[in-house]
Amino acid sequence: MRDKLETKSKLVSSVGELIGRKGFNAVGVNAVARTAGVDKVLIYRYFDGLEGLYKAYAASADFWPSVEEILGTQEQQAELQSLPGSKALTLVFRRYAQALRARPTTIEILAWETVERNGLTEALEHVREEMGLKMAESMRQLNLPNADWPSIVNMMVFAIHYAAVRARKIRHFNGIDIQADEAWERMFLSFERMIAAMEVLDD
Repeated sequence: MRDKLETKSKLVSSVGELIGRKGFNAVGVNAVARTAGVDKVLIYRYFDGLEGLYKAYAASADFWPSVEEILGTQEQQAELQSLPGSKALTLVFRRYAQALRARPTTIEILAWETVERNGLTEALEHVREEMGLKMAESMRQLNLPNADWPSIVNMMVFAIHYAAVRARKIRHFNGIDIQADEAWERMFLSFERMIAAMEVLDD
């Protein structure tokens, strides 16, 4: 059983490794098996083929941060719920951006999704959407002002995704060094101020 789990883990990790080293078109049965150092028949035995392996990679922490990584433990979530909405949401966005920026392969995939659709991007999109819905449900417990929060959160997530994807290759955007941590802190501060303004309007 241990060997099986280790082999499955190697195969899943090899998907991300191949994307990171050689690009998305390098991900195939033979290449993944060779990178993992195992027989390609195990991809079919353990995952029912490449599509199943895609889904396993998409569900792994290597690809997408979990709700717990962003919102924290139950105790940390209770602390979030005690904060004003502007503080709590800004902290959530800060953690999300940090988790995303710590996954360069994930950022490459986000960029890739904008120009190509295939089995891998579809599997990754499905998992990301599921995670997003879970997080949105958990965030309902925060002290949010009366507003269309799904749309507002989407706009801020769009900003984080675009900045992360853009910063892969381009350092400056409208005069701001988007590869620098200071630029991201400015973004979070702007988020907090916008949300705080909504809280004032809601009073």
